[in-house]
Amino acid sequence: MLEIQGLSVQYGRNMALKDFSLRVGAGQLIAVLGANGAGKSSLLKTIAGLVRPASGSLALEGRDLHRASASERVARGIALVPEGRWILVSMSVHENLLMGAWCRKGAVPAGELEAIYARFPNLASRRHMPAAVLSGGEQQMLAIGRALLSRPRLLLLDEPSLGLSPLLVQQLFTLIRDLNQEGLSMILVEQNIRKALQVAHRVHVLELGREVAHGEPQSLMASSALHEAYLGRARPAP
Repeated sequence: MLEIQGLSVQYGRNMALKDFSLRVGAGQLIAVLGANGAGKSSLLKTIAGLVRPASGSLALEGRDLHRASASERVARGIALVPEGRWILVSMSVHENLLMGAWCRKGAVPAGELEAIYARFPNLASRRHMPAAVLSGGEQQMLAIGRALLSRPRLLLLDEPSLGLSPLLVQQLFTLIRDLNQEGLSMILVEQNIRKALQVAHRVHVLELGREVAHGEPQSLMASSALHEAYLGRARPAP
């Protein structure tokens, strides 16, 4: 589905991502793990078309993405749920949801909206209220619902559990697993390593913009790569 080869992302003189490659197959959930500043969010923003890469190639279902704008990528099936959610708090819950369908032609079928509300019942009861009244967990569900309304084939999730209570984290990852089992391909950037490893088919570990390990979750659980990527590599005493 998604093919990334030799991707590098640079901000001024700083390299955020260096020669990174990744493949997402249809229906796969790929987790990208690493400490803050590892390049994870830069990867998702580049896939979504919000950041232009310094080098490398991206293709979705065999079609090059290099010249595709962010809006064109949404139309082609890529949806980003950004870190921080980017909810318009002065607008109603319903209006925020409809923002996810802005690239689509024609009105959103009522049944499609009701399917979103059925998946997120807390949003249904607050649909006409300002999004500002929602809890952090409800705002995260709204951000995901908004992305789903764009009819994505590839969903990009950037730190979705950040700031959520343990109960809401459990509900969130149940939702992520359900969506993936329904056939939605995903790339998950997440600090909750244990939860990410439970839902992912494959994992890529980044450290300072470079991939230091990749493989199936079971193999990485016993690897030192995750520990080193988050806590740093041991250095010899002077």
